[in-house]
Amino acid sequence: SDQLLKRFSRPWGAPNAPCAPCSLADVMSEQLAKQLDEESRSFLSCPDAAAAAAATQPFVADDSDTSSDLMLAQMLQMEFDREFDTQLRREERKFNGDSKVSISFENYRKVHPYDDSDSSEDEVDWQDTRHDPYGPDKPVTTPRKGFTGKGKNITTKHDEDACGRKNTARMENFAPEVHIGDGIGMDLKLSNHVYNALKQHCYTEQRRSAKLHEKKEHSTAEQAVDPKTRLLMFKMVNAGILENINGCISTGKESVVFHADGGSLEDNPVPAECVLKVFKTTLNEFRNRDKYIKDDYRFKDRFSKLNPRKIIRMWAEKEMHNLSRMKKAGIPCPEVIILKKHILVMSFIGQDHVPAPKLKEVKLGTEDMMGAYYQVLNLMQQLYQECNLVHADLSEYNMLWHDGKVWLIDVSQSVEPTHPHGLEFLFRDCKNVSTFFQKAGVADVMNVYDLFNAVSGLQIKADNEADFIAQIESLEKMNEDHVQKHRKKTHTFEEGGGPPLPQDDD
Repeated sequence: SDQLLKRFSRPWGAPNAPCAPCSLADVMSEQLAKQLDEESRSFLSCPDAAAAAAATQPFVADDSDTSSDLMLAQMLQMEFDREFDTQLRREERKFNGDSKVSISFENYRKVHPYDDSDSSEDEVDWQDTRHDPYGPDKPVTTPRKGFTGKGKNITTKHDEDACGRKNTARMENFAPEVHIGDGIGMDLKLSNHVYNALKQHCYTEQRRSAKLHEKKEHSTAEQAVDPKTRLLMFKMVNAGILENINGCISTGKESVVFHADGGSLEDNPVPAECVLKVFKTTLNEFRNRDKYIKDDYRFKDRFSKLNPRKIIRMWAEKEMHNLSRMKKAGIPCPEVIILKKHILVMSFIGQDHVPAPKLKEVKLGTEDMMGAYYQVLNLMQQLYQECNLVHADLSEYNMLWHDGKVWLIDVSQSVEPTHPHGLEFLFRDCKNVSTFFQKAGVADVMNVYDLFNAVSGLQIKADNEADFIAQIESLEKMNEDHVQKHRKKTHTFEEGGGPPLPQDDD
């Protein structure tokens, strides 16, 4: 009965004998002993292995207490934390590199309560520098009540020294490029007037710098191009029109000229040496030069005062048309290859990357200079009578000397004689040419009045320049009235004879 009672009271059978408690140190010792025993049987086969094994055994201090499981766990965790912190330091150094502004990983450090003092020789790297104990203290702010202290020692928020120190501390909020120095450490006191002046100056400089940066990014500066222009130039190279662009060879008020090596255009060979005339996209140089294009009937309908950037492309297009018309007449001038927006690609006047010298710079003998004068005279007549154009900016700076001939360049401002100021421009060109060759010592140079009549075919007579210009203006006025009356362009000198000029198909 007793056995049945025991069986029914313990249906799972007799209980197992309780196991004796075993410490973590004993478990680790047994496992380590088995592992070392297995390794020693294969390793200690040679006689010198015992000495080598003894040398590689870790040193354990006799006074180390390993009887407590908590102590062992804390020691293992401490060693793990040291390894983690070491790896964290490496990651921090790799991430920051040589940058002046570094990012600290201190918040991810494993801080253990049993960490000893000699954990690492780089412990100074983990010092919290957000609150530097050696740095100067910032001025104490005034409480809401507006004053501090009591009695005679009361100090209000309007105190001169307190306001000066506050203004010095506020300078830290200036832009990073403003060098403010260590004003707090020097106990510098800035008055409100000085602080406000510095603040306004910094704000003005920031706006000016941003405006200048934007201007450089969106406009063609001296000997430089904006990103859009640079992209157009790269597209020409990628398309094979140009082999490469070598560099700037000339700069002017309105354009920058680059030298380039030619490629091919639609299976047609491009000259070996070319130039890219890039019209500047800044509007300052074109605001006062509207008179050259707004009254030209070829572009009058497209001229818009409200969109001045279109004028820049129209300047490039106008020069292309004028050069094409001059090339058909046989006038020595650059040959147009292609026009891309405000970039005009032309043939290069020169040799071996050396541009032809200007007539102002070249030194010619007496006979060559006289020959150049008669060439210029013939070119002006041919330009006026055959091309129906007035250069409008003809001078020794826009004429090149190459292969014993005078070449005309820069005709973007050239207009037709029917322009309201066409005859005035022609008179100015004649004056520049006559003055230059007279100073060069060329004999039998015609004066400006005779040169004007020889080029234009008119017979204007006057005793002085004022009367001569007055007659020119009266002719221009008559021509303008006639054009407005009949609503069509007429050549001013059709009555003087000569067949009408055919319209070019530019």
